[in-house]
Amino acid sequence: MPLADWIAAHARRTPARVAVRFEDQTLSYGGLAARCEQIAGALCAAGVARGERVAWLGLNCPAMLATLFACARLGAIFMPLNWRLAPAEHKAMLHDCLPAVLCADDAYAAASAAAGIAPAGTRCVARSAAPAGWTRWDAFLAAARPPAASEAAVDNSAPLLLCYTSGSTGRPKGVLLSQDALAANADASVDMHAMTSDDRVLTTLPLFHVGGLNIQTTPALRTGCTVVLHARFDPDAVFDAIERERITLTVLVPAQLDAMIAHPRWAHADLSSLRMISTGSTMVPERLIRTVHARGVPLVLVWGATETAPIAACLHADEAMRKVGSTGRAAAGCELRIVDAAGRDAAPGSSGEILVRGRTVMSGYWRDAPATARALAGGWYHSGDSGHFDDDGYLHVDGRLKDMIISGGENVSPAEVEAVLLECPAVAEAAVVGRADERWGEAVVAVVTAAPGATLTAERVMALFDGRLARFKQPKQVFVVDALPRTALGKVRKEEVRQLVARLGAAAPIHVGRIE
Repeated sequence: MPLADWIAAHARRTPARVAVRFEDQTLSYGGLAARCEQIAGALCAAGVARGERVAWLGLNCPAMLATLFACARLGAIFMPLNWRLAPAEHKAMLHDCLPAVLCADDAYAAASAAAGIAPAGTRCVARSAAPAGWTRWDAFLAAARPPAASEAAVDNSAPLLLCYTSGSTGRPKGVLLSQDALAANADASVDMHAMTSDDRVLTTLPLFHVGGLNIQTTPALRTGCTVVLHARFDPDAVFDAIERERITLTVLVPAQLDAMIAHPRWAHADLSSLRMISTGSTMVPERLIRTVHARGVPLVLVWGATETAPIAACLHADEAMRKVGSTGRAAAGCELRIVDAAGRDAAPGSSGEILVRGRTVMSGYWRDAPATARALAGGWYHSGDSGHFDDDGYLHVDGRLKDMIISGGENVSPAEVEAVLLECPAVAEAAVVGRADERWGEAVVAVVTAAPGATLTAERVMALFDGRLARFKQPKQVFVVDALPRTALGKVRKEEVRQLVARLGAAAPIHVGRIE
């Protein structure tokens, strides 16, 4: 079934079934289908043609989801913007893709207008209070006209979603995903979660990221589930929703799980309705997995990237407690390989680059043919992540290839060092990077934050490695900071950590110290 027909099909079969619950709004599948059609008509009236971009800047809301499906109806490309970025960053992305329409909610419209982020010729729409030169959302919708027949026949191979990567390791690139990629990802999600129309899915991750949009939300709407949508994450609101709405499925990244576990309600909250919690986006400490399992809820790991829509590897609920720490096997419809530096398949237990092939893989990077050719060489997506298969064929992610530290001629995996740090209850966050060193080439440096109520000293951090790791792998320098720079999905921005370490340690010898 074409993606554009998902909502309409449910509207025909079960029009009264609740599709989305948001704040004080309840939107049935019949109501959601009508909203999708109205937005498609408004985009048509604004002159949005097939292949043109529609940008969205704002917190999670039903209109954002409806606009995605409206774009699918017309063959347009939906481009959600990360609201955590600065206006200058938004401007660079918008000038890279030149959208026909930019929609922004009230929290961002005024600042966006003042910064002039929209390229010339872009129709700017504000959800409520419209700055000068912008159109109000209600007036935009009032001008809707029914799409012509020629505007309705869209091939599944048509591009639909343009997501700019987080830029955690460099300049953001526009990842282009087809309608078929989202459909294939939905197939993988339904298989992974054993999802049915009876499920009630809670979405708190931002919809500007494929994790919030596609791990459960779009698959749930394809399946006919009810999606309980929050504008943004709040631990109390999550506990309330799980108990009140009897939520069966949700995605919570490690940073969110840490906030939930630290909350006073964690020990006694009624989690009995949850069939599983899915997590990923960054390395997941084993202590976190076991803490969630102790509440009787399987914590299921997902691995992938924006370039894979994102589900490429996953566990299932019945594997979660048996395979703690693994990200599972290839998701339905995907293939995985681990290859060494020469491009040969690595043996079980041997680390190499993780490659993915399948319908979920991106069409390419927006107007960047050289980067696309490198990433999709040989018909496989080259993830840049290192990992290995265990003897049972389950994937274990070891870290980022480009993060590898070479100290005294020895390879040091930052993920291996970070795993030791994160086992300590007093350590809330940890990032390990290399710093240039005349003697060793690179010195291993750890940057950590303290858990609430805990006191970290450099000596205590260094003692964690006694008898655990070889001396060359142990940090030569430790910085204790208030917070690590992270993306919206919780990934540490390693390049910013390296810059921080370079600034703090450039004029000093290798030492252990605290940075206030």
